[in-house]
Amino acid sequence: MTKSKRVAVLPGDGIGVDVLREAVRLLEAIDKKRPLSLDLWHLDLGADRYLRDKTTLPKETFEEVRDTCGAILLGALGDPRVPGLEHARDILFGFRFGLELYANVRTVKCLHDKLCPLKAKPASAVNFTVFRENTEGVYVGVGGQVRKGTPDEIAINEDINTRKGVERILRAAFDFAKEHGKTRVHMADKSNAMKHAHELWYRAFFELAKEYPGIEARHVYVDALCLYMIQEPENLQVIVTNNLFGDIVTDLGAALQGGLGMAPSGNINWARRGPALFEPVHGSAPPLAGKDLANPFASALTVGMMLDYLGYAGIESAIEDSVRDCVVAEECTRDVGGSLGTRASMDKLIARVSDRL
Repeated sequence: MTKSKRVAVLPGDGIGVDVLREAVRLLEAIDKKRPLSLDLWHLDLGADRYLRDKTTLPKETFEEVRDTCGAILLGALGDPRVPGLEHARDILFGFRFGLELYANVRTVKCLHDKLCPLKAKPASAVNFTVFRENTEGVYVGVGGQVRKGTPDEIAINEDINTRKGVERILRAAFDFAKEHGKTRVHMADKSNAMKHAHELWYRAFFELAKEYPGIEARHVYVDALCLYMIQEPENLQVIVTNNLFGDIVTDLGAALQGGLGMAPSGNINWARRGPALFEPVHGSAPPLAGKDLANPFASALTVGMMLDYLGYAGIESAIEDSVRDCVVAEECTRDVGGSLGTRASMDKLIARVSDRL
């Protein structure tokens, strides 16, 4: 299908506002060199809006995004002034579940040796993609508490896994591997301890693997996967796992690529390929907001991921190469070895991307 070139922009809260401002500047600079014909639709949604009038995600706004947009570019959500995070929950879950964005896709790619924390491992050893199931598992919120606050309190969260949900995220991982010339997919579960829920993952994985004869299917328990990510990341190409485990291993992956300030992500309906939501992995970090300290490179890499999804070939690699050059030249924020602020770091990156285009 032809994807709309309209992009809904939600800065969110905290440093989300800071990095999204820079991401939009990067998009505008790219557009001058290679016209994108994007229609950026800036939405006033987040903690500030919620505190003004209790608005989170209006039904009509969601429907317009669903019907007219090709992508959503999100900064980060979370603000201590909203202790219950009602606005974040409604916005994130509203898009994730409303658009069936069941595939959380995180690229784990270390761009330079100086960013790799592993002893005797070059940056090239860290280059894999994680497919995290995004709409099921323990994060669905099924459960409850009994006798709360007493010594006999019971707290339960159910791990929800459907054949449909498991199979479609597995298929997305295999399809990605096939499309990108990968030869191996690892599936991580705890079927040795969670017999009923994760036996479904184990069985579905190997049944589906028969449809992809050129791709090796490897099963691994998630605790062993964490070990392998440190010991031998060069053997990993594509990882697929459930919601909870995906949340954990992708943060470990972010550490391998230089920290959360270097980690992009996309939330995609892999089967329909309709509107997708793209966001840097890091959170809103309210204490850093407005201080020109946040690393904008995760948002820049997220822009590259989004543009690739929208069909603009070659720009993602230009952004990656330019980020690498900035890190080497120490034209970056302190967390990745530089001394620049948020805006100055993006200034340097924009100059390098513009030269490449």
